[in-house]
Amino acid sequence: MSILNKVVGPAVGGAEHLAFDVINGRMTVLDGAASVTDDRIIKLVAGTGMSARPWDVDNAAADQAAHLGRQKMFTSASGGFWAAGFLWHIVESGLGGALGLFAGHGEAPMPLAEAGLFAIAILFGLWLVAPKAWSSARRVSPDMNLLMVVAVAGAVGLGEYFEAATVAFFFSLSLYLESWSVGRARNAVSALLDLAPPTARVIREDGSEETVPAAQVAIGDRFIVRGGDRIPLDGQVTEGLGAVNQAPITGESAPVPKETGDDVYAGTINGEGTLTVRATRVVADTVLAKITRMVGDAHARRAPVEQWVAKFARVYTPIVMVLAIAIAVLPPLVTGGAWGYWFYNALVLLVIACPCALVISTPVSIVAALAASARAGVLIKGGAYVEAPGRTTALALDKTGTITEGEPEVAAVHPLGRASEADLIALAAGLEARSSHPLARAILARAAADGVSVSAADDTRTVPGRGLEGRAGGRAVWLGSDRFAKEKGFGDAIPSALRDKIEGAGSTLVAVGDETGVTGVLELRDRIRPDARGIVARLHAQGVKTIVMLTGDNERTARAVAAEVGIDEVRAELLPEDKVRAIEELVATHDMVAMIGDGVNDAPAMARAHYGIAMGAIGSDAAIETADIALMTDDIGKVPWLIGHSRRTMAIIRQNIGISLATKALFVGLTAFGMASMWGAIAADVGVSLLVVANALRLLNAADPDAPPPVGGEGIGDRMAAGALAHGH
Repeated sequence: MSILNKVVGPAVGGAEHLAFDVINGRMTVLDGAASVTDDRIIKLVAGTGMSARPWDVDNAAADQAAHLGRQKMFTSASGGFWAAGFLWHIVESGLGGALGLFAGHGEAPMPLAEAGLFAIAILFGLWLVAPKAWSSARRVSPDMNLLMVVAVAGAVGLGEYFEAATVAFFFSLSLYLESWSVGRARNAVSALLDLAPPTARVIREDGSEETVPAAQVAIGDRFIVRGGDRIPLDGQVTEGLGAVNQAPITGESAPVPKETGDDVYAGTINGEGTLTVRATRVVADTVLAKITRMVGDAHARRAPVEQWVAKFARVYTPIVMVLAIAIAVLPPLVTGGAWGYWFYNALVLLVIACPCALVISTPVSIVAALAASARAGVLIKGGAYVEAPGRTTALALDKTGTITEGEPEVAAVHPLGRASEADLIALAAGLEARSSHPLARAILARAAADGVSVSAADDTRTVPGRGLEGRAGGRAVWLGSDRFAKEKGFGDAIPSALRDKIEGAGSTLVAVGDETGVTGVLELRDRIRPDARGIVARLHAQGVKTIVMLTGDNERTARAVAAEVGIDEVRAELLPEDKVRAIEELVATHDMVAMIGDGVNDAPAMARAHYGIAMGAIGSDAAIETADIALMTDDIGKVPWLIGHSRRTMAIIRQNIGISLATKALFVGLTAFGMASMWGAIAADVGVSLLVVANALRLLNAADPDAPPPVGGEGIGDRMAAGALAHGH
């Protein structure tokens, strides 16, 4: 990336106009960049020894596979000729003589045929590396490719063909393994889309059934989902009853009952029974497809630790070159040491100092973490938000749907004056007739249960943080909080004893009235989640110092709920702008603040926090788009899992950085005292690369150690004016 920043950056108006996605091999020219043709960018990239072409999502996988295939071919050829040269040496000098190749350097001249085999191994090993090294040398900008080529050339100059071939082969093998590991992480993301079956059994207008590609199913088409089948598209059930395993998207362990009118999602699994479903989205727009695209694109927003590693590597490599020159020159000049001996040690230092493992392990870890979280029903929108949850010190959340179950019910109806219960319910239901808010659903459900006829009010409008207004029967009507009634001038019409009784029970008071006064009061009660207290306790145990409830509900109700579950602070009767101010106060006093909301109403507060979490994002485009992290269900228990997953990811990244640097420090010390060999250095470097990549890929399969056992089911885990598929380092 640093190479492309230096070469392509000036042409587009500066490196800040470029963005890179290492995992997908994609370079994006951002909005605001200088106008540059694709051909110009392709030519600039080619000058670095890499190749590029305009980004095409349909061809990207084939391009990546072809690049991996080329690496495999050259690496195999290098390894084959290296093995042939080693076998030749065994035949010529016996096993003891062959083992002597590993004992040191400076032996008798190597037979021409044997040296030729090792030379061919060197040629194949450096074939893909040499152009990048030459580009690096021309720009006087040392990188790992130049380090390896200089080390190999120096070994050849000393007549150490075996060690030169060993370095060339193992470096090529290291690059191939890195590409393979990146592909493994990338495939874990692309496999998400494979959860949806490629075909659907569509019902034609004449009643016949036909199996067609899912991509050909249009919105409105009906299709059959048999028991045990995966659902191919998002849709709405029109016939049948069943229970659908939604774990592939939401991470829920229990199947969700489905009946006529319920939504179902692509990639989920139908249980017993057959469902007839009407498609509501085409293949490219399903929730599963959006999740897959977002996880695939998320790595472009790099975590701070990735940025640190990239900056470190840019400074580290030139320092290593200077140190190698010092080791080659100073001992002979100062102590009279042998020039050849210390030149060899300098080459060893170049080999062991190669930062391959350090550079590749972090992005692989981040992508593995993104894919694993998607499997658990947690959609993280960028690498930066993998790191943030682990440092959370303050958490702000709403009451409804987070601490409570989000499905309130009308616990009591209190008409005032000459109004009857039916009059009160009819007036409230008319105002809420076209609303999808949980309180509206509760009121409409009560109307249906009581057999009350509902006529939708006219000219309804929402008064943020207060309630609803409209017209019914030729008069102005309204519904809302106790505060809304006071603003209307009718606060005294609600009996104090009734208000105290409702709020003291932790219920929500909803006043209903018209232009003449208050018609009555509804008492709505939302059950507290059974696991809410345990979740709050776990968050505290994880180091979240302050948990704050931000709600538009009245103070007494909010405090009653908060006291029951152990929440630290309560800020009640808030308007949306009040929530923003509350978040700003938390941001001023805490290092990392998260805001949990529904992704729409709480969007301003979520944007002001260090990162926002949307609850219950499944099926909600707005929630998925708004938040930095989206929980696909309304299960707040995912938040402690997220914090633990973040910390586990960062622990693995720190382990990888520590292992890489410790190994290199050890060999630098051995080299300074002349105790290291080149083949040992390259073996250690490749070994560390394999170790850190394997460590990173553990994130694909393992759960957070602090989290409950994982749920069942398979899970998921700007302008592209010149998107470049730039392979290699």
